[in-house]
Amino acid sequence: MNPAVVTDAASLELDLAPLPADQVVQGSPATGFAELGGFGGTELGVWEHTPGASTDVEADEVFVVLSGSATVAFDDPTLEPIELRPGSIARLTAGMRTVWTVRETLRKVYIAG
Repeated sequence: MNPAVVTDAASLELDLAPLPADQVVQGSPATGFAELGGFGGTELGVWEHTPGASTDVEADEVFVVLSGSATVAFDDPTLEPIELRPGSIARLTAGMRTVWTVRETLRKVYIAG
């Protein structure tokens, strides 16, 4: 991402691909992302997950939800689930094992390091 350039994260076109079968818990979810660049050793991007449920092993990141709704459950470490909706800001740490249950296509802007 270049300085002084605006990117419309809400309408940015993303190439979606089905998740590998070993990550799918329910439905036929697909994900896509666009890397917008980085600064200070971090990566900035937009990520989307269509309805369904899937597992993931997380990276260090902070994100803001732009649209959609989901629940993120934590398998390791064992933590209370979090509910995501537009405006939610969350932090995940590297190695967390999660289950994402997406009810409405979820789009987020993330900073990962």
